[in-house]
Amino acid sequence: MKKSTKVRSKRLSFSGKRTLFTFMQVSIASLEQAGRLRTSETYKTALNSFMKFMDGKDIPLNNMDAELMMGYETYLKTQGVSMNTVSFYMRILRATYNQAVDKGMVRKQCFPFKRVYTGVEKTVKRAVPFKVVKELKEMDLSNSYSMELARDMFMFSFYTRGMSFVDMAFLKKADLNNGVLTYRRKKTGQLLTIRWEKCMQDIVDKYPGKFSSYLLPIIKVTRKDERLQYRTASCAINRRLKELGKKLGLTYPLTMYVARHSWASAARGKHIPLSVISEGMGHDSEKTTLIYLAALDTTVIDKANTLVLREFM
Repeated sequence: MKKSTKVRSKRLSFSGKRTLFTFMQVSIASLEQAGRLRTSETYKTALNSFMKFMDGKDIPLNNMDAELMMGYETYLKTQGVSMNTVSFYMRILRATYNQAVDKGMVRKQCFPFKRVYTGVEKTVKRAVPFKVVKELKEMDLSNSYSMELARDMFMFSFYTRGMSFVDMAFLKKADLNNGVLTYRRKKTGQLLTIRWEKCMQDIVDKYPGKFSSYLLPIIKVTRKDERLQYRTASCAINRRLKELGKKLGLTYPLTMYVARHSWASAARGKHIPLSVISEGMGHDSEKTTLIYLAALDTTVIDKANTLVLREFM
């Protein structure tokens, strides 16, 4: 009986929100209740961005039009936001608007997103050469805990076939058994196993975490907003990695994501079959892996071109 009352009250509150901010806030709460935390976080990010553009002033859903969204797009560009991020925000807002239309909360569908960018530009995939990974590993960072931690988390990702940072953050000590690390990818739900190597154990030994059930020192306080701890750690570690990248002379940012690309590139350089790389990275298909590797092979192509052009030099 109580359950039906709760559902009924939720529907009433949802149907009563005819402004964008409040409508999105109810949508975010629903996503969180359904356990879709990552999606709810992306909605929060888009909402916060649009709220800044509107100076915190909410807007009736019926007042959303093409002119307003074009103004928002211009605002994002002046803020130096990439076109893929522009598209990311626009698509979330469009999904929210269309949901409101479906619920009959908008008098007339006026297609406010028809003149703004909602596509996806191909991004340059970044990987560092194997020798740079070795240079990073051998850097003496003992005078800075935060720098050393950032480097070690990068190396752990590289050692574990480019494990994503979110998966690293939620690894439990119980996931390591009999020399095998088993975990389920947060992004796809795929179950992966990795043979435990000494280089991985060396990193874990540096950060024992005696009072935590987690394997790595990313989430340090169990049951205390763990996703916030993960996001905070992610930002801090990527900041430190960018500093380390500059010390290594890199012309592009060094981030945790680079570790994933670097493992794929190193594996490809060792002539490991595409199917094996795909399986190792937990990709759903080799097509995804090909997209990953597409921009990593430019140096190989350049070398091939040099060999061809030698005949004309």
